[in-house]
Amino acid sequence: MNRIFDVVIIGGGLAGLCNAIHLSKFGIKVLLIEKNKYPKHKVCGEYISNEVLPYLDFLEINPFDFGAVKIKKFQLSTTKNKVISAKLPLGGFGISRYTLDFELAKKALKNGVTVLQDSVINVDFENDIFSIETKENQNFTTKVTIGAFGKRSLLDVKMERNFIKKKAPYLGVKIHVKGSFPEDLVALHNFKGGYCGISKVENNAINLCYITSFSSFKKYKNIDDFQEQVVFKNRFLKEIFKNSEAIFEKPLTISQISFETKKPVENHILMCGDSAGMIHPLCGNGMSMAIQSAQLASKLILNYLNGKNVSRNELEKQYIRQWNKKFSLRLKAGHFIAMLFRKDRIAAVLLQILKKLPFLLPIIIKQTHGKPMKI
Repeated sequence: MNRIFDVVIIGGGLAGLCNAIHLSKFGIKVLLIEKNKYPKHKVCGEYISNEVLPYLDFLEINPFDFGAVKIKKFQLSTTKNKVISAKLPLGGFGISRYTLDFELAKKALKNGVTVLQDSVINVDFENDIFSIETKENQNFTTKVTIGAFGKRSLLDVKMERNFIKKKAPYLGVKIHVKGSFPEDLVALHNFKGGYCGISKVENNAINLCYITSFSSFKKYKNIDDFQEQVVFKNRFLKEIFKNSEAIFEKPLTISQISFETKKPVENHILMCGDSAGMIHPLCGNGMSMAIQSAQLASKLILNYLNGKNVSRNELEKQYIRQWNKKFSLRLKAGHFIAMLFRKDRIAAVLLQILKKLPFLLPIIIKQTHGKPMKI
């Protein structure tokens, strides 16, 4: 294998794969390093806002070719089983990470991207060049490195990133089920200490994905006990869980989820997707943010590699500036909305206001979503 690349991407999720496809369209020599084999299920809400469709079209990816379902409506319930519904301002679609990541990986390979199944254990930067070492004792050099390694990684520890030093108090759980649920709806149902997103994906499967504080979860013996005692206090969740049939043998889980602020650039590595910052799943738009961050990074990297009077320092400054402009307000809105819904009384009052003034809900949704991407 060639050891020298223009760009090395660490992590092959949505952000990493979209970067790989975008850059390879312009003849950039790209290595993508992903520890897992495709296809693979991931703990994820699997709803994506339609704002990314113009960019996916630019990447020559049509999610509806792979079974994605169109979503137009939104439903929200509180811990007191009060419910409100609205039309989504832009709409969205549901597709599993199992399918979408796999199709993006196939497109990357078709474009000439080198995809390596391995784990990066060290990244050094010296004399304006990155040296990358993997678990399987492979070494590569590159001009640009993109960090797309997700919510939490050993590389975060190695780089002593600030967020990794703080508590990561959340746990995520996901299953796919067969049952009755409207195809055009994404629902978000709150329970004490957490919330669960529900939407259809391809093959008529329903994705159930919830997040809760670990302090709430650890009081119970196991997932089944927690669901019976806590999650099913929300009657909407009880109904969907009880009247559906699990497709997975057992739920997927992920622990140590953190919503602490992260830096878009660390050790000269451009961070994308969850590596750069996570929006609360309550706002249901993390997949869209990952895809959009890839466009930001790729356009700036192309200018840098093509020598358009952009130094590395300017590349990093521009990326930080553009990332913050696009996402910082969304993240703050997500934190604020999640904080409100963690407080039962405030959530109840907020719902009553929204019921009396239903036009406010689409306005709130817009605070965590963007406009259709420009190409």
